[in-house]
Amino acid sequence: MDVIGIICEYNPFHNGHLYHIQKIKELYKDSIIVLVVNGYFLERGEISILSKEDKTKIALKNGVDLVVELPFVYGSQSADIFANASIKILNELKVNKIVFGSECNDIKLLSKIVDIQLNDPEYNNKVKEYLDQGLNYPTAMSKALNIDIDINISNPNDLLAISYIKSIKLNNFNIKPISIKRTNDYHDKTSNDTIISASNIREKLKNNMKITSYIPCGIKEYIKSINYDRLFELLKYKILTDDDLSKYLTVDEGIENKIKKEIFNSNNIEELINNTKTKRYTYNKISRMIIHILIGLLKSDNNLNMDYIKILGFNTKGQEYLNSIRKNLNISIKANHDSKIYEYELRASLIYDILTNSNTYDFEIKNKPVFK
Repeated sequence: MDVIGIICEYNPFHNGHLYHIQKIKELYKDSIIVLVVNGYFLERGEISILSKEDKTKIALKNGVDLVVELPFVYGSQSADIFANASIKILNELKVNKIVFGSECNDIKLLSKIVDIQLNDPEYNNKVKEYLDQGLNYPTAMSKALNIDIDINISNPNDLLAISYIKSIKLNNFNIKPISIKRTNDYHDKTSNDTIISASNIREKLKNNMKITSYIPCGIKEYIKSINYDRLFELLKYKILTDDDLSKYLTVDEGIENKIKKEIFNSNNIEELINNTKTKRYTYNKISRMIIHILIGLLKSDNNLNMDYIKILGFNTKGQEYLNSIRKNLNISIKANHDSKIYEYELRASLIYDILTNSNTYDFEIKNKPVFK
């Protein structure tokens, strides 16, 4: 029996995500589908418009068998850290295949790129050189690879796919990567096709446009309204009352001084990010910094060992599978209340409650899986 892994953020869950699950069921008819899902704050420093509990309910309703958490301390970081933590969780749960969306849909090419990254001693030096010239990471990576390809590999899902494959190879995991052709452009915010990106859907929401054509029935009722004015107030208080912002993760090399300066020149989060970003510190990097400052994620806690896997939910099939592997697991499958990882998860849920006027903290404290 195949055990298939999915890694997603579901911000929000849309027709493309449903297609992803349905395609897996078509390719692997009797498989178990295990989802690692990011929670309240996401890989690019965004705030999720679906809560972790609601993502779990939606996933189970739409064909996933077992849902587990990607903790905040990993899920709010760069692609390699995000991917490595997710792959490690899937490996612990005995997954033998991971299926992801990819713009290029070429596993051989993606694997070749990973081999260059891991085996070419000059690669990282070249990347650093191009970054110092002001190029963004995808462009620097492409130039450093120095291979003849006709496909643009700077697209978000291809970059994540590279990180997934890299994690599998570095850890020598017995997980086979499988790609599904991504049918829409992540950066496109105007398309009205049946399957469009999550960012396109969020843009339409921001402009008060209808989104029901792009999401499965029943999803819209789960979407949270985020109070960005309150977010800015909380962040401004934190920035102005904290003497040392450099202790927080991703706040490096004097950028904290620019953040403290620009908070006075900004009226909202968007202005603060745009006023602070530079060629070296991109929009996404500043977004992550802001969230790490807000939650208080310290640099000293950057290398926390994963000391539990939190089960968010399952159906009968998923529960039976979990019971079948329980004795062979090397890690607890219940949140460790003494864990630093759990402490940060509680902080994230509290802030999310304040920003969305919801009750996610109660879901964290009860620590009871959703059952479908």
